Amino acid sequence: MPFLNPALILIALTAGISMYAWSNRELMEKWVFSPYLVSKRGEWYRFLTSGFLHADLMHLGFNLFAFYSFSPAVLAEYAGAYGVSNGIACFLLLYLGGIIVSDIPTYFRHRHDPGYRSLGASGGVSSVVFASVLFYPVALRGGGIYIFPVPFPIQPFVFGFLYLAYSYYQGRRRGDNINHDAHFYGALFGAVISLLLVPQAGLNFIEQVRLYIVNLL
Repeated sequence: MPFLNPALILIALTAGISMYAWSNRELMEKWVFSPYLVSKRGEWYRFLTSGFLHADLMHLGFNLFAFYSFSPAVLAEYAGAYGVSNGIACFLLLYLGGIIVSDIPTYFRHRHDPGYRSLGASGGVSSVVFASVLFYPVALRGGGIYIFPVPFPIQPFVFGFLYLAYSYYQGRRRGDNINHDAHFYGALFGAVISLLLVPQAGLNFIEQVRLYIVNLL
């Protein structure tokens, strides 16, 4: 990858801003995603700034580890299709666009709720993860994605379907304080934007999954 790795820059920015905001309540309140304040005051910047905030070290670490793990494959695909500079632009569109777009349903659901708050890069991370699943749906030689507490790896395309189903169910159930809608719509955005940017990825996805199933039978 190029010497100026956008994923590492985003990780450094997100970690630095998140940790600084833990001791600066004013910044946290100004940048957190509040659909009510966006609606009443027109503070649309919160769609993006909330993606650089996290609730605690575990929340931050989990998101950044997933982002770091899946970014290289996606960057490589975009760079291969468009060259290094344009590939980086596509990657930034994927990640930052995922943060923004994934919060749109949350905005419409909670814009009349003054007590609702949301933060985290999960929408952008989900976009990157699902772009990777689209490009590499089948892991070879016993590889795959680990999901706690399952002790063995599962194929990326299986993980993708399970992730979407779980996020959609939990988003409708609203049984915890996690914004599952951001996970769900961020994942969809990642798959759709990658299909638009690299159309052949759709046929490659289908063919890889087909061959995997045929080899199982």
